[in-house]
Amino acid sequence: MYKVLRLANSDKIILSFLNETSKRNLSTSARRDVKVAVCGASGGIGQPLSLLLKQAPLITELKLFDIVNTPGVAADLSHINSNAKVKAFNGNEQLPDAVKGVDVVIIPAGVPRKPGMTRDDLFNTNASIVRDLIQAVGQNSPKALIGIISNPVNSTVPIAAETLKKLNVYNPNRLFGITTLDIVRANTFVAEAKNLDATTVNVPVIGGHSGVTIIPLISQTKPNVSFSPEQLSALTERIQEAGTEVVKAKAGTGSATLSMAFAGARFAISLCRAIKGEPNIVECSYVQSDLTDAKFFSTPILLGKNGIEKNLGIGNLSSFEKELLQKALPELMKNIQKGEDFINKN
Repeated sequence: MYKVLRLANSDKIILSFLNETSKRNLSTSARRDVKVAVCGASGGIGQPLSLLLKQAPLITELKLFDIVNTPGVAADLSHINSNAKVKAFNGNEQLPDAVKGVDVVIIPAGVPRKPGMTRDDLFNTNASIVRDLIQAVGQNSPKALIGIISNPVNSTVPIAAETLKKLNVYNPNRLFGITTLDIVRANTFVAEAKNLDATTVNVPVIGGHSGVTIIPLISQTKPNVSFSPEQLSALTERIQEAGTEVVKAKAGTGSATLSMAFAGARFAISLCRAIKGEPNIVECSYVQSDLTDAKFFSTPILLGKNGIEKNLGIGNLSSFEKELLQKALPELMKNIQKGEDFINKN
């Protein structure tokens, strides 16, 4: 059995972490010197994500990269009276310096979904963006922990892996697909349905990060909850299609940006805390895995100084969840193959 750190698995992670002092919840030997790069910092996710990271006491250097507008974003953030020093890197010629010497790289770069689009429709544009960013990371900070937000995550993480392999610097323990938004949404929707405090609910979500590949493990929710078969089916479908819910509500103006920034910051801060030696940091993440027939699969992960310390696995699934898994795997494997083929053919 493993002990789950409550803050790393609940929606309290941002508010509680941003308000704590630099010494609280850190080992006495730890120094506040984590350097983080955000690639895609001027975008709809990148800006609020950078805002949250600027406030994190553990981060002392925040390097912002984008192809346009980065100096303005950095200047704006630099006026905030927190300790993280903000540096701007604008345009592809500055990309190597943006990622050089950092501990963590978070990648929200890419185009957002619009009504009628699937995450797969984003593939052609975002695939090349992720490839080029990862190539720069592999060449300049091969030991950095990398968190990928850019959709379709099911395919962009394999793209990143194949790119790093070509550079002979791939370490599967250091590459993460950030699926935290699925957990955040599941926690919220379950809490609403059961009239619970959403910050105390933890729903593991396994599989991938789109449609049927998203598998919320309601049976493993803490605290324990129960639903009728009809309620469970409706709740699961809502979690799986929550991204589309936001796309439709924004009516052509974008996709999930604020909630994704919240989730991305939560995961990035968890990486930082683990790097500095804080124990029992657990987050679900889409990583290389041999737990199923899919080469990449999201499960709860125990994080450590060098990334993945232990994959905590799937646990005991209900019959309903086993059916979800069987539906998810063919789609997930197809998504993974598409990402690998992109690199092998380009």
